[in-house]
Amino acid sequence: MAPSDLEALNRSLFLVIDATPATPGWLIALASAIANGLIWSIPLTLIGLWLTGDAYRRETALKACAVTLAALGVNQLIGLAWQHPRPFVIGLGHTFLAHAPDSSFPSDHGTVFASVCLALLLRGMTRLGAAMLAGGVAVAWARIFLGVHFPLDMIGAVCVAALVHTALAPLWRRAGTPLTRLATAAHRRLLAAPIRYGWLRP
Repeated sequence: MAPSDLEALNRSLFLVIDATPATPGWLIALASAIANGLIWSIPLTLIGLWLTGDAYRRETALKACAVTLAALGVNQLIGLAWQHPRPFVIGLGHTFLAHAPDSSFPSDHGTVFASVCLALLLRGMTRLGAAMLAGGVAVAWARIFLGVHFPLDMIGAVCVAALVHTALAPLWRRAGTPLTRLATAAHRRLLAAPIRYGWLRP
């Protein structure tokens, strides 16, 4: 498929999903809450894994953080090398969410959810990973529906997350456990008082 054909498909799919002035206000409000609020489930989940988990769960949380940060870094490089305008920049569809007119591809929100989801699923945390997958799909829909992303921005986010996860896997196999031990030691020093009182796991 030629790049022009792919872009045409991208825009066509966007217009199918994008809300219109006839869309009920409650649905716009729901999409806005999902688009802006659901991202906070990521840090809450990772903090919860760290504070309540054993060494394996803590290493999973650290790996998810590492993959996410590296993938977001790749997104920045892609944005610097190739600026893809958002729908509202080119006057396409309708926009119901304020956003800076920066590059749309790939989606940072989609990248965060995909990175954490992959880290959880590939370390056997299927229920939590499935919850992250559901959240990521909801956020992807909401941000397209509200007019700030194209469908391929979300597919690109998944691809970036998968490539970064694959690239980091050999390094993590060597460094993951030692890094978790260092982070756990720092955790025990910094939070010595609540650990001593039994409020947190050591």
